[in-house]
Amino acid sequence: MIEQAIQPAQPHPAQPRIPRATYRLQLHPGFTFAHAERVLDYLTRLGISDAYLSPIWQAVPGSTHGYDVTDHSRVNPELGGLGGFNRFSDALRERGLGLLLDFVPNHMGVGGGHNAYWEDVLEHGQASRYAHFFDIDWEPLKRSLAGKVLLPVLGDLYGRLLEQGQLKVVRLNGEEKAAGEWTGKFALRYQGRQFPLSPRTQAGLLRRAAELCRLSDENDLRGELYSLSVQAGHLPRSSGNLSDSERTERARETAVIARRLQALQGQSPAIPRAIDAAVRELNADPEALDRLVREQNYRLSYWRVASEQINYRRFFDINELAALRMEDPRVFAWAHAQLFELVGQGRVDGVRLDHTDGLYDPVGYFEQLQAWAGAALAGAALERPTLPSASTTLPLYVVAEKILEPGEALPARWPIHGTTGYDFLAQLGGTFVDERFEDELTAIYRRFTGDRLSYGEILHDTKELMLRGSLSSELSGLAERLERLAERDLRWRDFTLSTLRAALREVIACFPVYRTYLRLGGEREPGDDVKIAHAVDDARRLNRELDPTVFDFLQSVLTVGTDDALSAQAYGEFALSFQQLTGPVTAKGAEDTAFYRYVRLLSLNEVGGDPALYGTPPGTFHAQALARARHWPHAMLASSTHDTKRGEDTRARLAVLSELPQTWAAYLSVWSRLGRPFEQVRPAGGGLSARGPQRWPSFSDGYALYQTMLGAWPLEGLPDDAALHEFQRRLTDSAHKAAREAKVHTTWAAPDTGYEAQLTTFIAGLLETAEFRASMEELHGRISSYGAQNSLSAALIKLTAPGVPDTYQGSESWNQSLVDPDNRRPVNYAALSKRLFTLEKGHAKNPLAQATRTLENFQNGDVKLLVTWAALQARKAAPELFAQGDYHAVETGKFLLAFSRAHGDQVAVVAAPRLSYTLTREKQPWALGEVWGSRELTLPRPGTYRNVLTGEVFEVQEKLALAELFANFPLALLLLE
Repeated sequence: MIEQAIQPAQPHPAQPRIPRATYRLQLHPGFTFAHAERVLDYLTRLGISDAYLSPIWQAVPGSTHGYDVTDHSRVNPELGGLGGFNRFSDALRERGLGLLLDFVPNHMGVGGGHNAYWEDVLEHGQASRYAHFFDIDWEPLKRSLAGKVLLPVLGDLYGRLLEQGQLKVVRLNGEEKAAGEWTGKFALRYQGRQFPLSPRTQAGLLRRAAELCRLSDENDLRGELYSLSVQAGHLPRSSGNLSDSERTERARETAVIARRLQALQGQSPAIPRAIDAAVRELNADPEALDRLVREQNYRLSYWRVASEQINYRRFFDINELAALRMEDPRVFAWAHAQLFELVGQGRVDGVRLDHTDGLYDPVGYFEQLQAWAGAALAGAALERPTLPSASTTLPLYVVAEKILEPGEALPARWPIHGTTGYDFLAQLGGTFVDERFEDELTAIYRRFTGDRLSYGEILHDTKELMLRGSLSSELSGLAERLERLAERDLRWRDFTLSTLRAALREVIACFPVYRTYLRLGGEREPGDDVKIAHAVDDARRLNRELDPTVFDFLQSVLTVGTDDALSAQAYGEFALSFQQLTGPVTAKGAEDTAFYRYVRLLSLNEVGGDPALYGTPPGTFHAQALARARHWPHAMLASSTHDTKRGEDTRARLAVLSELPQTWAAYLSVWSRLGRPFEQVRPAGGGLSARGPQRWPSFSDGYALYQTMLGAWPLEGLPDDAALHEFQRRLTDSAHKAAREAKVHTTWAAPDTGYEAQLTTFIAGLLETAEFRASMEELHGRISSYGAQNSLSAALIKLTAPGVPDTYQGSESWNQSLVDPDNRRPVNYAALSKRLFTLEKGHAKNPLAQATRTLENFQNGDVKLLVTWAALQARKAAPELFAQGDYHAVETGKFLLAFSRAHGDQVAVVAAPRLSYTLTREKQPWALGEVWGSRELTLPRPGTYRNVLTGEVFEVQEKLALAELFANFPLALLLLE
């Protein structure tokens, strides 16, 4: 049931609202709509146009992120529910702010029994009214799983737990029922989780309860129990052949049985006593209990079998997140009804779409989304809305989470406004990496760690690792389907299942992008066939032992290379499922594994990036920005997100290491010596992939840890024991997660407590060593201002380049966070608001003095807050200039990234230093004054320019000396007056 809005609908503009600048807020039970409402005045003063919220839909209780949605039709009551959302929406409108919502179309949270739709599927199986919601293979290769959902939730083997009495039948109490109140249903309990029993299988239990009931013959209550047992036993069997009306009738009949049981138990104490006696008798008989369990619509299993046997599609390899069949129109309509209700009321102005590469048909989904949004905005019935044509204005602002590999372009015909900005994040971060020293830094990395593999080799291996491990069940399911396709054709029918599985595994491991976008009608994106051919050719070359024709067959299937209509349909369906697997394999293999193994320079190991791509030359960045201005002018520009491995300022500092490889090597030598007392050398056999004696922590983990320490070292230092211990805790949590993600010495599936304890000891030992802290402080002191310069330059570029800039919560000041959940720590908005108020007053009185003060005290983050505020005010004052203005690169040499924006008479020029450590030669902390020598900036038009950051005014005919421009502040946003 869709919740009804309390407030009347608001008028909505005919054209979609394009945000000027967004601000991401992470909602959770500790930061609700009410908390977010109190931040809005601050965001308004900062210059933000649109609040951008993490998912607001009902999620697993206590969720800290909201991506484990349990009901798309309800606003999360833990956040304030629909009423709280409406009040927040009203507060936005009062301030003239818009709203961008994060929506999760790919999956739902199904752990803990909190998802009523999933629980219904467990109870009724294929007969559930919601069986079509989830991507479940009801006829897997393992025949004992036919018609069942595999639930890998047990902590030990099923038989052992059954013998130990850890599986028990209980009376099911509903979440919304009073404590101890029975729902009239039964469940199978394991530890704290209760799994509903199929209503048909309750017949025997009820019959036995009737037999045990001690009532007089004239009392008809025992007969009622017998009647209910008969009624349960005659329910239609769980089958996929039932019609919708039959499913509804079955559910109605089940509800009647439950209500009758509830009523019956209150009529005589003998009834609940008899039922409980029957339950005890069943639980005391393992064989009888096993028979009952085997009759359920699910199979409980040891959690370790998930990788090989799980038969429902998941989000990546997370068992508690089940994928939705969003391609089913019924599922789409249900999942989006509440969203479109809010869109139609004018309460939601745009949508950020999570993990769209997991969808069966992303472009079809985008088309449906825009069509339904248009209908909602027009007040039309949401039944069969007209799909938008290529020439129509898109009714709703939509950005999609899409990871683009280097050289990959976003498909031009997608009816969205662009990506969520991971591509920009990688491009921008790369501009602060000095490409000249790549070979030198690589050599240092290899000498220290002993790792000689390239990133490409590691990525291939980690993708294969995923396919042999946590995602092997998905691979097996595809291989079985491919075998059935091969059986249809005389040319291919001799291929065995193992051969087809091997070919599939290798092609996916070699796939050059996250996925291709073939559609059932045969449509595809330009270049898709080339990408498939590339993967197939590489797979064939790497697997000489396989019959090469198996790759010909696979390529034919993936490109639907057949003229036979039936085969084309089957090939297309297989190809679309194949596409749903390549993305998760790449994401898990790259972002969640290879990024933690190949640790040459951690500033490059970021979502959307490629660690093998060592930096972004300014010319390349300009070309990419120009392409974005032409094709995706409203794409989001991100620098930190809820998914980034490290905060933007952590990465910016680490990028400085690319400018001083030999200095880095010298400090590594010192730290390695100081860390030796806190290491262990383990004999052969230690670790998951040991071939000889192992150093704990490994050299690779140590190399990554030193970078992490340096990048996250607080700008204010570690003034007391409390600060030291808090920093140690954050580092330890990050190091444990990194080691598990690398999957070399410990993993999430099989944690090596010994190795992780040694990591803890290593970190604590180093931080307690005065000589190490002094050495780390020394290097930190030498490079922190240059890292801050990188951060300030990046912030200014993001806020002025083509696109819609997003500020992740708290990143308007320094963000030296580590991997989640560290990047979701609370933000002190009261303090930020006070700091901004002081900056506003100071800037109004004397902007140059205010700017230089913040630079002198850069450690407190006010300088970044000032740059963010001033740039956002400039965007607010000239929205057309930054939203629609032409983009032109300004060539100024390797130490400056500069460009101009022009729209009519309005002109802005951005000048942001890079590689400032090299420029200053460490003689001064900032790229100021005479370090620029005779270098000049060419301005697009003569006239009077004002630097909005400092208030300085320059009269320019053609060129402006950089020594003059940066005499007082190492950054400039010039506006033509």
